[in-house]
Amino acid sequence: MSEDFFYGTGKRKNSVARTRLYKGTGQIVINERPYEEYFPRATLQMIIRQPLNLTKLLGKLDIKVNVCGGGVAGQAQAVRHGISRALLQLDVNLRPVLKRAGFLTRDSRQKERKKYGQRAARARYQYSKR
Repeated sequence: MSEDFFYGTGKRKNSVARTRLYKGTGQIVINERPYEEYFPRATLQMIIRQPLNLTKLLGKLDIKVNVCGGGVAGQAQAVRHGISRALLQLDVNLRPVLKRAGFLTRDSRQKERKKYGQRAARARYQYSKR
């Protein structure tokens, strides 16, 4: 991979993905493993490829990602967010396409905290009348 790259940070829930785009052949590496090996589920692989398919750049860029925190779905969506942000640095004219698809907006939904006196965030303990 060459020295000049385009950088983007993606986040989702507790996951943070630091993404670098290089000119290349379409190789996607996540945490130093091929993305098919890191995300074996086809739906998660599709989520990662979405911004590249939308901008018709699949197979033209090498992508190197470091992702940590959260679960597999959150990590995949954080990678998609990071790739989309890095694509903006590559070409500003891609902004309307990515914005319309919603890939530039950080999904701010978080896990709701557990409340005291309850079993979970909203679930109560079972009530017995008699």
